Amino acid sequence: MSATGSRTRLGRYELGKTLGEGSFAKVKFARNTQTGDSVAIKVLDKNHVLRHKMVEQIKREISTMKLIKHPNVVQLYEVMASKTKIYIVLEFVDGGELFDKIVNNGRLKEDEARRYFQQLINAVDYCHSRGVYHRDLKPENLLLDSYGVLKVSDFGLSAFAPQIREDGLLHTACGTPNYVAPEVLNDKGYDGTASDVWSCGVILFVLMAGYLPFDEPNIMTLYKKICKANFSCPLWFSSGAKKLIKRILDPNPHTRITIPEILEDEWFKRGYKPPSFEQGEDVSLDDVESVFNDSQEHLVTEKKEKPESMNAFALISRSQGFNLGNLFEKQTGLVKRETTFTSQCPPSEIMSRIEEAAKPLGFNVRKHNYKMKLQGDKTGRKGHLSVATEVFEVAPSLHMVELRKTGGDTLEFHKFYKNFSTGLKDIVWKSEAISEETR
Repeated sequence: MSATGSRTRLGRYELGKTLGEGSFAKVKFARNTQTGDSVAIKVLDKNHVLRHKMVEQIKREISTMKLIKHPNVVQLYEVMASKTKIYIVLEFVDGGELFDKIVNNGRLKEDEARRYFQQLINAVDYCHSRGVYHRDLKPENLLLDSYGVLKVSDFGLSAFAPQIREDGLLHTACGTPNYVAPEVLNDKGYDGTASDVWSCGVILFVLMAGYLPFDEPNIMTLYKKICKANFSCPLWFSSGAKKLIKRILDPNPHTRITIPEILEDEWFKRGYKPPSFEQGEDVSLDDVESVFNDSQEHLVTEKKEKPESMNAFALISRSQGFNLGNLFEKQTGLVKRETTFTSQCPPSEIMSRIEEAAKPLGFNVRKHNYKMKLQGDKTGRKGHLSVATEVFEVAPSLHMVELRKTGGDTLEFHKFYKNFSTGLKDIVWKSEAISEETR
């Protein structure tokens, strides 16, 4: 999208803002123009898939995920492709990440943590029964809908190259270091079922403690602690919770508790409600096949369209983000991964000021048209912090600027933009009403 803010159509979907971005894919918000339903669309680079010989694996993963209909797993609706991209249309979950709830509350009460853990185990158990392993389970991949129901995202899509060898084990070390099982780090092959169970145990610990069981700034020290399962439970954990967590965080995958055994655990069973759902109608996999054949007839194209005109003040009144008072702060108790503001300055000046504010904070800057990538030069808890910015034109004299985290740790991003905002305050537009109030 350029500075004029054109609207993009993809088949019957109208694409919106980017919700998340990784090394090989990005996720965009979209709306089905026929039904009005909101969806999330994961966009993959087709050349990357072909270059890494991942076609058969992705076909298998997507086909399996399309067949999985479970209340605690994000639903995969359909797959499309253009000449250069693959589009995976997913259920849009609007309640935020479970991670936000932990950051906001510090830790959850035991009953609430158990309720989320029960839903997590339901989802993991169901997917394992269909041969799908997540391998990157962490609170950031656990979403909540508007009713507070947990939904596992990226199940089977987080890692596209499981590479099961002749020994029947997985050999790709992946996942976030703090949550990965010892056998994954040892690189001798591992069972996807047992490694996912370990990650579930770390998540349960984090929900109840408010911090990680294994957390060291030095990666080798962290690995040693994980491989020895060197951790201790806080005093407020009940004896039942401690016993279960110690059986899950067993460094030996052969003696580690299994999901059937977790389902029989007394602490786990308290208030447990087995999932109730129906598989529903037959699911067609025709779209999955058509995405990967060479036929041109099934290809879709992204079409740019001019947006409907909207009074700038009406647009501003619809967004909390444009109020300078809460621009770079927590909103509704959540740690944000993105923020927006408006400016009456010319786009070139906005871009220059963003660059000037970012460089003293240790960020390298790459510019292209009205987009900018900020890459931190220091390695944080989850690699280098990276931020994408983009300038949109709302009206000839009014521009909206979007900033979003594209890599690194969310809390580090939160600290970054609180410092970053001080260098931008004089270019952020304020309404007369706000100006009067702050005099």
